[in-house]
Amino acid sequence: MSHSDDSPDPGQAQAPLIEHLIELRSRLMRAVVAILVIFLGLYAFANDIYGFVAEPLMALLPEGSQMIATEVASPFLAPFKLTLVVAVFIAVPYVLHQAWAFVAPGLYDNEKALALPILASSILLFYAGAAFAYYVVFPLLFQFFTQTGPENVAVMTDINAYLNFVLKLFFAFGVAFEIPIATFLLILSGATTVESLSKKRPYIILGCFVVGMLLTPPDVISQSLLAVPMYLLYEVGLLFGRLVRRKRDKDAAEQDEE
Repeated sequence: MSHSDDSPDPGQAQAPLIEHLIELRSRLMRAVVAILVIFLGLYAFANDIYGFVAEPLMALLPEGSQMIATEVASPFLAPFKLTLVVAVFIAVPYVLHQAWAFVAPGLYDNEKALALPILASSILLFYAGAAFAYYVVFPLLFQFFTQTGPENVAVMTDINAYLNFVLKLFFAFGVAFEIPIATFLLILSGATTVESLSKKRPYIILGCFVVGMLLTPPDVISQSLLAVPMYLLYEVGLLFGRLVRRKRDKDAAEQDEE
């Protein structure tokens, strides 16, 4: 029995997949190279970068106090790890640009018009969250910690422990500042409505403080410094959700009139 000439060729079917995989590998390599280039450029300033990140605590320590290294390799590994994190942090726009360039050809024009502002807003909000942690949260938090300890205890923080602590807070506040995007997308996708989310405000407030308790040190100040901005950003997401809904209702009414 002869096969039809119109039957698909398995080799042709696999060709687009192979091309996509090659493109994905290429874009991943570009992202990795960008991070490595930025890291190599910054490594000469690794100690200065660590000094900048440690400044909120160092400014509050008694005169003559300093940070310590309790492990042999900590003086090298802590600035090294921080510089690598900073390189990734700086390269995020380029990395996301590579991801965008990979997925954009498969999107419709209206999806592209919406996805690009959301992507840019996500980056800016994450940076804003990290900046808020450094310039607002750290000074208040470290002032509380350094002034509430016993008088006979000298505050001499290990550099690696300090780095892990601040990186955790950077990440927590960066992710928390993404709440408007998450709220907006939930409303836009139809997964929920503005009215439904508005009725759940008491639960949202409670959830913000629970998240603040889990992601920050066990004190009321740090928990509130994360929970309150989270709730305010949630309200911002609701506001944008209302604006989008009104625009959609207006467009639908105009179409009905036509």
